[in-house]
Order: sequence, then C-alpha cells, then structure tokens
Amino acid sequence: MNAMKSETLPSLILLLNFASAWMMVGLIWLIQIVHYPLFALVGKDAFVSYAEQHVRSITLIVAPIMLIELVTSIALFSFRPPSVQMWMVIVGMFLVALAWISTWLLQIPAHEKLVSGFDSAAYLRLVGTNWIRTIAWTCHGIVTAWMCWMCLTTIE
Repeated sequence: MNAMKSETLPSLILLLNFASAWMMVGLIWLIQIVHYPLFALVGKDAFVSYAEQHVRSITLIVAPIMLIELVTSIALFSFRPPSVQMWMVIVGMFLVALAWISTWLLQIPAHEKLVSGFDSAAYLRLVGTNWIRTIAWTCHGIVTAWMCWMCLTTIE
C-alpha cells in the first residue's frame, strides 16, 4: 500500500505537467496561426482596445496554465516516476524555461508596444518571435507524452 501511495504523487505531477503542456500546445498554435494574423486586420481605429482586451483576456487563460506547467516541471526533479529518466525532465524544464524567457523578453515587450497602437515592426517581431514559444511548447508536449508513454509501458 505504501509503494502505491509513493508512486501516486509523481504520477499526479506528471499528469498535471502533461495536461498543462498540451493545453499550452493547443493555445499557442491557435494564437500563432489564427489569432495573431487577425491583429493585422483589426484596423487602426479599433486596434488599441483590441490589443488591450487581448492582453487582459489571454493572460487570464494562459497565466494559470503556464504556472502549473512551470511548477510541475520543477517538481518532476524531486518527484519523478521511476520509469522517467532524468534527462527527460531536464529537457522538459529547458523547453519550459525557453518559453518563459521568450515570453518575458520578446512577446511581452511587443504586446506593450502594440497596446499603444498598431506598429508594423512590433507586430512582425511578435509573430516572428512567437515561433520560439510555439516550437518550445510543442516539443515540451512531445516530451511529456514520451514520459507518460514510458510510465504506461513499464506497468507490470
């Protein structure tokens, strides 16, 4: 019974990491392929309110998921399922860190510029640099799926 309990926490952390990673994969692809291209079509008169509303609304959705993904990625260092190799946890954490660094250093400054009014250079920088997050989150989703697969295939 104790062995089962000791395996529950690492499994729960991995499951939350997997779920949050794949939520971010879906969100980032939607934003990259659908939402950001629409920025260019809003029009100058409505753009400021559109950009402000985007930042408010998307933050309410994305921030909690990003925090769960970050916390569970860190927690996997201490609470790792036995069948998950440490290098997988390290790669996953690197990808999460890359997405966060890109968000803070590239996307947030671009959004801050855009809430003042449409700026072609800021818009192109936002769309172009967002591929960093799109690729990082997609790869993290794949890594978490692989970790889950390792857990599922080692069940006796």
